[in-house]
Amino acid sequence: MERLLRTDSVNARLSWLLLAFLAVASVSGIAAGELLPWLLVAVVLGLALVPALAYRDLGAMLPWPLLLLASLPVLGTVFARPWLSSGLVTYVAVATIALVVALELHLFTPVLMTPRFAVLFVVVTTMGVAGVWAVGRWLADLYLGTQLLLDPTLTDAEIESRLMWEFVYSATAGAVAGLVFEWGFRR
Repeated sequence: MERLLRTDSVNARLSWLLLAFLAVASVSGIAAGELLPWLLVAVVLGLALVPALAYRDLGAMLPWPLLLLASLPVLGTVFARPWLSSGLVTYVAVATIALVVALELHLFTPVLMTPRFAVLFVVVTTMGVAGVWAVGRWLADLYLGTQLLLDPTLTDAEIESRLMWEFVYSATAGAVAGLVFEWGFRR
């Protein structure tokens, strides 16, 4: 698994460039009052810094494509591309983050994961995030008067259908990310 942490200069430069862009974009987004996408930026930035801090080497970075996948919803917000912030793409980002968490748990803690367990961990974590996100939106609708989940223009059946599709997206994204990880790990 340590081979996934690249120490080549091209990967490090691209990773740091992406992280710098995300940091600048997050400052401007927070100033504009958009807090939610920038929570994802904080998570990506934090996870991306772990290998560099652990190895005390700025060249030890996660592969830049992983960081890019985890950042897609934020890039969709920055570049006004709604399809990049869609449900499926968002859960691909969440699954990628779960994959990075599994990798970093394996590398930097006493936790050891087999590739199959890492796949299961990614799927369950992605679905868990979807569930927590749904409950959070429901609570915000009830107590803060938002319309994140309980849209009055939709019937109960339509709201439930949308929510179930989110769970399908999260399970699919988690399974695909986990299987791609296992395939890449075995390759």
